[in-house]
Parts: sequence; structure tokens; C-alpha cells
Amino acid sequence: MLEQYNKKRDFKITPEPSGKAKPSKGPLTFVIQKHDARRLHYDFRLEIGGVLVSWAVPKGPSLDPADKRFAVQTEDHPMAYAGFEGVIPAGQYGAGEVIVWDKGTYTPDEDGVTSWDNREEAEKRMKKMLEKGKLSIFLEGEKLRGSWALVHMKGKEKDWLLIKHNDSFTDRKNDITQKESSVDSGRTLNDVKEGRAGKGPSEKPSKAALDKAKTAKFPRCYEPMLAALSEGPFNLKGWVYEPKLDGIRAISYLHDGDVELQSRRGLDLTTQYPSLARALASIKENVVLDGEIVALDESGRPSFQLLQKRLNLTRGADIKHAEQKRPIIYYVFDILHWNNKDLRGLPLAQRKEILHQVVVPTGPVRLVESFSDDGDLAYKACIEHGLEGIVGKRLDSPYESGKRSPNWLKVKPTQSSEFVICGYTEGTGSRKKSFGSLILGERTESGDLKYVGGAGTGFTDKSIQALLATLKPYETKECPFKKRPPGKLNPTWVRAELVAEIKFMERTDDGMLRAPVFLRLREDISPEEAKPAKVIPVKEIKAGSIATVETSKKATPPVESAASKEHKSTSKKEAPNSVRTDILDQLTEKKEKMLLEVDGNSLSLTNLDKVFWPEHGKTKAITKRDFLIYLTRVAHYILPHLKDRPVTLVRFPNGIHGGKFYQKHVEKGLPGFVETVRYFTEQANQDQDFLLCNNISTLLWLGQMADLELHTVHTRVNPEPDAKKLSMEFEGSVERVESSILNYPDYLVIDLDPYLYSGKEKAGDEPELHKEGFKRASECALWLKDLLDSLKLNAFLKTSGRTGLHIYIPIIRDIDYATVRAICEVFGRQLLKDHPNALTMDWAVVKRTGKVFYDHNMNARGKSLASIYSPRVAVEASISTPLEWNELHSVYPTDFTMETVPERLSEIGDLWSNILDKKNDLNKILGKTVAAHTAEPKTRRAKKSK
Repeated sequence: MLEQYNKKRDFKITPEPSGKAKPSKGPLTFVIQKHDARRLHYDFRLEIGGVLVSWAVPKGPSLDPADKRFAVQTEDHPMAYAGFEGVIPAGQYGAGEVIVWDKGTYTPDEDGVTSWDNREEAEKRMKKMLEKGKLSIFLEGEKLRGSWALVHMKGKEKDWLLIKHNDSFTDRKNDITQKESSVDSGRTLNDVKEGRAGKGPSEKPSKAALDKAKTAKFPRCYEPMLAALSEGPFNLKGWVYEPKLDGIRAISYLHDGDVELQSRRGLDLTTQYPSLARALASIKENVVLDGEIVALDESGRPSFQLLQKRLNLTRGADIKHAEQKRPIIYYVFDILHWNNKDLRGLPLAQRKEILHQVVVPTGPVRLVESFSDDGDLAYKACIEHGLEGIVGKRLDSPYESGKRSPNWLKVKPTQSSEFVICGYTEGTGSRKKSFGSLILGERTESGDLKYVGGAGTGFTDKSIQALLATLKPYETKECPFKKRPPGKLNPTWVRAELVAEIKFMERTDDGMLRAPVFLRLREDISPEEAKPAKVIPVKEIKAGSIATVETSKKATPPVESAASKEHKSTSKKEAPNSVRTDILDQLTEKKEKMLLEVDGNSLSLTNLDKVFWPEHGKTKAITKRDFLIYLTRVAHYILPHLKDRPVTLVRFPNGIHGGKFYQKHVEKGLPGFVETVRYFTEQANQDQDFLLCNNISTLLWLGQMADLELHTVHTRVNPEPDAKKLSMEFEGSVERVESSILNYPDYLVIDLDPYLYSGKEKAGDEPELHKEGFKRASECALWLKDLLDSLKLNAFLKTSGRTGLHIYIPIIRDIDYATVRAICEVFGRQLLKDHPNALTMDWAVVKRTGKVFYDHNMNARGKSLASIYSPRVAVEASISTPLEWNELHSVYPTDFTMETVPERLSEIGDLWSNILDKKNDLNKILGKTVAAHTAEPKTRRAKKSK
């Protein structure tokens, strides 16, 4: 394995290490070395089989999935090379300066499954993927984090592509290679060249800090420090601001190789989270750490709902299955004890310094990042990224075990707190067999229970039955309150031993909750802790005496999070090709009908084994279940393109060969999670509600309704970021619609349809898909690309999913539909002039035969096209899929199916993820004069919305 490496080097001259294959223990490692040889490049090395399998990446890694970085596989390197930094002498292979630019651990993560805690499994998976020429890996480095792909280029022995997957670590703005220094020594290549030593990492915590810490035996149990509640965000010197994580508090005890995880109540969690225990065991210190156990959703946000599915597992097999399906992260934010030193008396700034020197993030064990300079910015960033809020911490404060301290302050946009469940009321209507609302109480200072109200919302059918089963064993005839609450008819009391987290608007003067909503049970909190939270006024919060802390970040997003922009994906948070395992677990149950739980919503599914696409050639039959599974797998990618756009349903209740009908409205029985927009239509001569698909619950509801194609208009009912000056008034008249945002599209669209017949069509049928027709459409698309390039217009390409191609030109929303259509017609006329025998714009179908039809009339208000990643009602069950322009001569529409598209997305991401960031200013590019001359007269308005 290392023969080539050793042959190329004279180890009497070069300082590089020689060696044999040497497997190590724990998670697999990676290193990236910046190497200024004949040409500057980055050596990307992955530990596989006891050696470092290596690629030279000329431009270095990019955090933008749109960048496909060329990578050349080189000879394997020994494991010892991972620490090499210095100068390779002139005349030696690879002569030049080398630094360790990044390093860390990694795991294979294809299909969203990781192997952090199983080296043998990880090695096997990596070797198998390497043989196939397609690697999917999750890096946990000091500079690089997240999921990546290495893809072998066909027909090229050593040529690969290094591609960032779409996840919460995606960054399309910043160049990660601008971080130039070594993670080992702090040196740059120039420092190495000039012989400067560099700072190097500190190996041990500050002696001065440790001298101030008390000597103490290793503890058995520490009570956690708790945060008080601030009335709002604040911005003071001497504070750091961390994201508030929605998980379970856990203190970890690492002593002489043993690991114990304890809950907030002191319960042993170790056996429930074996992967965390194994990862923590790699920290070879006697240490006590404080942190939060969280589960991440597909956007990288902490999800207590996903974590709940791990809470009560006890069987080893169930835990092992959950470890693979629902990976857990332990975010560490404090250190309480280190090698016979009780650190709790030290100020937070010094504890943070020690923490970052003692704990190196490994697999599921990570360090919480923080903002050190701006609490308002930290709060805003966390809320925009879908987090609960922030926790501000004074840098000069000690760790106050068991105390809810004003030195730690949580800031949240909505009020929520923990309350004791004291009983429940009788149910009525659909809840007659369960309960109406929970009866809630909280402890007073004297320890008595005080009634604060009842929570009757926040439940699904499934959760209400599960909660009822939980409450049954606690039922009692005795009222837990000293004074029985008024107005409770036939209540069922329960012992005051269960705690619920409740969201509410505010409290009344007598402490009652207004608009309480049940969130979840909190088994990690004792009933004695359910007391009124004291709210600290912002004006009473004092600045700290320590100005900053070196371990904090100033501009890094606070946690793995979804990008805040509409068409940028997250995160983040687990690998981008991971799927909504909670939904898929339900869908794969062999039931003909079920009540599907989706993001807190209940969705009734029926006829799941009904065939929508019958078997065709080598394509197997596709059922409703298969269709819903596909929608789940691509939801993360398709929803940004559907969001805020009125959709037209193309429903086939009996499959593609049954009858179809179009639908834009649902007058009755619309689920609460389905959003709509209301505007005036001429056809009905009144305002009507149009459907929007803004969430995964709606997407799957459309699947249940047999909406086999997802058609959207080219307009968004969202003014951000380029239509803030346009009217949002589109009710009452067609004139209002025409002067509103609905008349200004995001795209100029071109539909290329080949009218070349295969000879197999029946009389009157449209041309079927065949290779010559698609080849001709591809040629026309490339001619169009040349024209658009000459005008410096960004254009995006996708298969129609049937026989042709769609070209989308994103535009600033300052030109109305009529003008856009006229400009599109000008493009077509120019192409027609240059290629009259290949193209046609004739509206009469009989005159299109033998040519490719250039359709500019899709640029009209109310017109819609199949969204990217939408299936098509074709016998091949093909998918409308984005393409790179250079793929046109190497792909065919049937390459893209419900099976292959999710795999393609996991490899290269969404090629259109940044389409709204690439908008063309048509007025600027083409000139206002051109736009004015091409605009149609008012008498030739676009066909009005139906």
C-alpha cells in the first residue's frame, strides 16, 4: 500500500516520515495539508485501512455545493504523515512547504447513516465506497465540518471531484481557504518558508488558572447550574451568548476510562446513549463536563420531538437501531472538574479556556460555539435559524451548582416553562374517549401546589393517546391542590409527579396562563423544580468584568443550523442526504392505511398500496407509498422551490392511466397546516383561495390526494428580497392583481418541446420520448445558451421530465409578465432566424412536425410548469431534474427517477439551490429602451389568471 510512497522519497534527505500501514483506534481520522510544491494545492487525506488515502485538490475545498473541486488521487501516505509539517528539500518529490491546514475525525454517511462508534464497520463501508468510486463522508474538523462527496470521474483513472453536500455547514459567500494558518502550529506557509516557529497549540490548561482552583476528589454527582429568564435580549460587555439547545441536560463523568452520563435529576443515561459514552471515552482525562444531548432534524436544528423517540428505549436492539436511525449529539459548554481540581469556583472565561484545551470534538461530542460581542445579533441569528433563543453567560461568574442564577440568562421569543400535571378534564366530541385538557399547577415557595390553568391544545391524536396511557397509573381520588380549582366538572386527578413543558402568551395578574399549549413531557425535571420563573428586567443586568474570551466566535453561526435564506439549505445539521427517518419509519410499515405523524401534524393516509405508475419495461410499479417515500426523501430540496408559489394540482386518483383533473382550490376540509393565498380571478369574478405548499405536511398531503405532478407559477407571494416596493394588495379586482407582486415573475421561462415523432404514437398523440428528439432539443438548448451567454444572462437548465427541456432565467422583479413574455419572444425570433430548419414558434401543432417548438407563452400570469424534482405523468415515471449545461449530451430524461434522484442529490446537491441569488437585471442588461419597445400594448395583455 505504501510502496509508491516509499519509492518516491529519499528518507536520508527528506524529513517526511516513512512507515508501514498502521491502524489506529477510535473514529477514522482525516488531515488536509496545504502544500506549496510546483503548484499550490491541498492534500486531502482519509484514513482507510491503516494508511492515508490521498487526493491533491488544486483549489482546495469549498463550502459551496455549486463548486466541484477537481481532485487527483495520489499515492497512499503513512499515518505518521498526518502530523508532518515543514519543508521538503529541493530535488525531492513534492519539494516545498507543508502545513497541517485542517485535521479531525470523519465517518461514512451515505443514506444518512453514520458509523462514528464502530471503526470496523466504518472501514468496511469506506473500502466498499472507494471501490465504487463514490464516497459520502461527514467531516468533524477544526475548519471543515459537514458532509462531502468524492466522486470518481468516469473514464479517468485518477480524476475525482470533491463536492460539498448541502447542509447547515454550507457557505456560499466565504472562501474557507482564506483561513491560511496551520491548526497544529498556527504557522502559515510563509512562516514555514522563513523558518518561523509559530505559536502552536497549548498542551495543558493555564497553570495560573489551575492554581486558583480547589483540590478535590473526583465527584460522584454535581447538580447543574440553571439559567434565569431575561425579559428580552441584551448586549453587554463581559458576557458570551450561546444558542439555547432543545435537548436534555447531561453532566458526564470521565474517570480512569469509565464514563457515566447523568441527567439533570442524577439519573444514569449511559446505557441509553452508548455512542456518546464511547466517544467520551476517547478523552483521556479525569474530567466532568456539562452539556446538552440533542437530536438534529434534517435542517440541523435540535428537535426534541426526535429526541423523545430515544428517551424510553431500554432494549439493546432498539437502542442500536436508534443509534443508526437517529444520531445523537452531545454539545459540551462547560467543564466542572479536571484532574483533582474543582473548577467551579473559577470564572467562566477560565473554564472555557480549559475546556477548549482539554476537549477535542470527536464524532458526536462537540463544543458549543458562542458569540462574544453582540447579544442582540446572537439572539437574532438563533431565532432566524429556528432555534429556541440564546443563553447569555457572564464571563466572570463561577459555576453555581443547583442554583438558578442571574449570571446565566436565557432569552426566548415565546414564554414557556415547566408545570406539574395534576389531573385532566373530561373530553367531549372527538376527544370523548380521552381527555379535554390537562390541569396544571406549580410549586409555591412554601412547597404547595398552586393551580395555574389548563392546557387543551398542542396534542395530536397519537400523542393524546400516549399521554393518557402515561397518566393512567398516576390516577388518584385526592385533589393535589389545597384548594380545589373552580369550574372543573368531573376531573380525574393524578399524583403530582409528572412535569409538562407548556408554551403560553403571558400570565394574568393572578398568575394564570393565557393561551397555554402543551409541548411535551419533561422526564428530566422533577416536580419540585416546577416553580414560577423569575424574569430579570434587562435594565437590571450588569456588565461583567472580563471583556472577552478567546474561545468564542464572532461571526460563526452559533450551531449547526439551516441557512436563513429561502433557497439555502442546512444544515443545518446531519448529512444532507439523510432523510426524515421518523416519517420513513412510519411509511415503511406494511399498512394499507395509517395516521402519519408529520412535524406535529396528523395526516390520514389511505390506499398506500394503490399503483400510481404501472410497471413499464425495466421500471417497477410505483405505489402511493413509493410516491410518498420519494417526496419525503426530496422534501428538503424541493420545498424551497415550492414555497410561497400558488400550486396547481394535477390529480390522478386512479393512477396515470385513470382520469385526471386540475385543482387550485379546496373549499372544504382543508387541513390546518395547509397555507393559502387569496386573490381575485376573472374567471370566477371574485376572490378565491389558492393553495401553497410551504411545509412537508402539505407536500405529503398532496401526495395522499394523488397530486402526481407539482406545478407552480413563476411568482412568489413574498416580497423578499427584491419586490418590497410592489403592492401586496391583490384582492377585489383584476386591476389590483395587475399592479401587484403577482404580476411580476421571478423567472423568464422557456419550454423546448421536440416535435419529432418516433412513429409509435397513435393518431393525435403528442410525440413520445425518444433519443433523436431529445438530442435535437439539447442542440437547441445549447444554441440558446450561446445567445444568453452573449447577453451575460445567468440561465438554469432542467429536464421537463417528459420529452423536452426547461430553461429558467432568474430576473429581478421589476418587469411585468407581458414585458417578460415579449423579451422571451425576441430571444426565440433570433434563434429562429439563425436556425429556421430546426426550430419553430408556430402555434399550430401540425406545423411543428420535425422541429423543436420554442414556447415563450409560458410567461403569463397564472401559467405554471412542473417544479424541479416533480415526478411526471409518463410511463417511465421520470423526474424533472436540474442539469449542468455540460451534461446535456451525456444524460437522458429516464436517467432521473424516484430511485436515482435522491442519490444524485446526495452526491451533488441541488444545482438550483442558489437560483434566486443569481437574478439578472433585465433592465440593466438589455437596456430600458429595449424593454420599452418590446413591451406589448395594453390591448395585448397576457392571458389573465383563471
